[in-house]
Amino acid sequence: MSRRRTAVAGQFYPGNESSLIRKIEDAFKDETFGPGRLPELKNKEKRTIIGGTAPHAGYDYSAPAAAWTYLNIFEEKMPDTVIILGTDHVGYNKIALMDKGAWDTPIGELEIDSEVADRILSNSDIIIADDSAFIGFPFGREHNIEVQLPFIKYFAKQKDVKIIPIKLTTKNFGKLDKIATDLASSMKELDQDIIIIASSDMTHKQPRNPSNPQQDLEQMRKQDQAVINAFKEFDPKKTLEYAQKTSVCGPQTITTLMLTCKKLGGTRTKPLTYYTSYEKMGGQGPCDYSVGYFSGIILTD
Repeated sequence: MSRRRTAVAGQFYPGNESSLIRKIEDAFKDETFGPGRLPELKNKEKRTIIGGTAPHAGYDYSAPAAAWTYLNIFEEKMPDTVIILGTDHVGYNKIALMDKGAWDTPIGELEIDSEVADRILSNSDIIIADDSAFIGFPFGREHNIEVQLPFIKYFAKQKDVKIIPIKLTTKNFGKLDKIATDLASSMKELDQDIIIIASSDMTHKQPRNPSNPQQDLEQMRKQDQAVINAFKEFDPKKTLEYAQKTSVCGPQTITTLMLTCKKLGGTRTKPLTYYTSYEKMGGQGPCDYSVGYFSGIILTD
């Protein structure tokens, strides 16, 4: 069986089970940047939240933002399967999913939903099955899908939630729309509760004057707010356009999430939180580098 071992455990997030659970729960309980409470599972009969965005930086920085999305999605209802739309930092130039096997986390493994994967592959002439996109050198070093999984496994301790990792590298709107059509068609054909997570950080900014960074950080916030406004308007094309005007790390994942959810009957979006790593680390003094973190969900009601 194909198995994706952890590549960034102990770096982006704790590699020890108890430390990782504590870190995730601290993100939920964070009253400044996170939801300020632990999730309360409601197990509603009808799902209204069908997807969301979550950042993929180190947990010290981005986990409270991700906690907002995972709390909203999983608190409403435990899904059967989570499709994770990932970007690429390593140079993979195709569009691929992993169609069998499992991914490890320090909390336990998450199995690939082969039935959903096979349905997507049969409906798409763009997405291919390729383990090498996720396992081995060089692409197994990629972190942006991996850092989502401990949050999913944290909720899935009592239920066999499965995953479909998909690596998206194109930023062509027409191709992203076709991929979204293929994903939505596959999901509609299956009697399963499937939700989608788009893995993406926002603008990355290196202030020109680290000792007086406020002007550059304000520009960064304005650039990110334009993307968030387009998300709020539920306008995938505008979201991609504004995201590509700055250094959003995964504009194609957010766009594909929005396109797919529209085709699944999504009617509105809800931004949940936005902050920067500079703010998370205190928001005072010099700043050599700052990254924006945004979480939002898409609903059918």
